[in-house]
Amino acid sequence: MRRDGIDTTSPGEDIVSYEKDPRVDDYIDKLPDWQQEICHQVRDIVHAADPEVVETIKRTVQPYFVLDGNVCALLAAKNHVNVFLYDGGIVPDPEGIITAGHQNKTARMISYHEGEPINVPALTRLLKHIIANNRAGGWRKIKAAQG
Repeated sequence: MRRDGIDTTSPGEDIVSYEKDPRVDDYIDKLPDWQQEICHQVRDIVHAADPEVVETIKRTVQPYFVLDGNVCALLAAKNHVNVFLYDGGIVPDPEGIITAGHQNKTARMISYHEGEPINVPALTRLLKHIIANNRAGGWRKIKAAQG
């Protein structure tokens, strides 16, 4: 993937180019190095999942990624980085990467700690499913149709 003009792709991996919101850069730049790396990786994965995703700031300082509704958000805590997935609990997680919010009605969460690898294929699948649900009217509409 590509970040700050540096090609960080593996051989055969697509280079992703996207418009950055400078406020998201400001949020990430204030974090410790290890949290910056997690946030940059997640940011790149989100944009690779769908190039039409837009990043913004909501709730005063929190980076959000949106496309026909919220897709996910970042929140750095003292010893981890949370990725909030706005899926209404309907997106399957066969790899078990979701770490919290299993009973939450609007969002679930993945917490990444220092040195912990990101399961890129699993996170990408989750994000693509959330985006597809958003394009189909959002998880609330889909959940209501499921009964």
